[in-house]
Amino acid sequence: MKSFNIGEIQVGIGEKTLVIPEIGINHGGSLKVACEMAEAAARAGARLIKHQTHIIEDEMSCEAKKVVPGNSVKSIYDVMSECALNETEEFDFMKYVESLGMEFISTPFSRAAANRLEKFGVKAYKIGSGELNNYPLIEHVASFGKPMIISTGMNSIIEIERAVDILERKNVPYALLHCTNLYPTKPEQVRLGAMVQMMDHFKDVPIGLSDHTLNNFSCIAAIALGATIVERHFTDNMNRIGNDIVCSMDEEHLKELLSAANEIPSMLGGEKEALKDEKITSDFAFATVVAIRRIKKGELFSKDNIWVKRPGTGQILAKDYEKVLGRKASCDILCDSHITWDMVE
Repeated sequence: MKSFNIGEIQVGIGEKTLVIPEIGINHGGSLKVACEMAEAAARAGARLIKHQTHIIEDEMSCEAKKVVPGNSVKSIYDVMSECALNETEEFDFMKYVESLGMEFISTPFSRAAANRLEKFGVKAYKIGSGELNNYPLIEHVASFGKPMIISTGMNSIIEIERAVDILERKNVPYALLHCTNLYPTKPEQVRLGAMVQMMDHFKDVPIGLSDHTLNNFSCIAAIALGATIVERHFTDNMNRIGNDIVCSMDEEHLKELLSAANEIPSMLGGEKEALKDEKITSDFAFATVVAIRRIKKGELFSKDNIWVKRPGTGQILAKDYEKVLGRKASCDILCDSHITWDMVE
């Protein structure tokens, strides 16, 4: 089983579900705003913050200035240029996140970004869906030997397998996240069945969901299906300006998702049988065979003289009512008495 640690956080099947609030580029390039968002995440109870590390000149060619993403009116080059923290700012942000008692991880979008994060001493890496099939970058990050959480949106099982082969060869701990890369994602586009398919295909690998819908429903559903990690974009205020704000959660929704992650795993599993703790309820909720009038010794039990009533503390429960009918009373029985087997011949 490929479980691993990010600092003090244990990640893996059977471990506490990890909720990843992704600040990403929601700070709009402001270290001050980034720190305010981290404070909100800490107040909600987050154990970890995820960032995005963009070093534009190593990440994109000038052709990116011609490409406009679906959730923007600006080119992807301009969007990321405006939102990128420089090295000093990002290091300060990491240290501030850690001072709040949370771990800091980030997604490197280039080799230079990965090298910056390794220089920082990050404890794990997040790889975005767009980089899953960037096998040279996967190889480079895997060479650091640290845990990697990899989103798999826009890629098939075969393409995921090739990345997994690199990670297995490098002996790197890893987790895989199903993802749909539409901002926002419609409920019918989430396809949690694909996440289950990944669980079946990549046995004993921590599997989860990176989500871009408008609420916590898909993450909560994913947890109920056994997701070990769920990730959503995060902001301290839904009135912030930014491409990813629309599919982000705020402090209250993060708190809600953290509560769901704590409780839902404990609800899973089990078998269909009565719990010992339920006896306190079954004692009053179940019914017992009871005399509904005086019954003389030798009289036959019938629907006219016995019926079933609460509580279920008697010897003969309602489920055995038919076993008593037509048999003789071995003694006189008072009305409203619970019938016992020694009263039945």
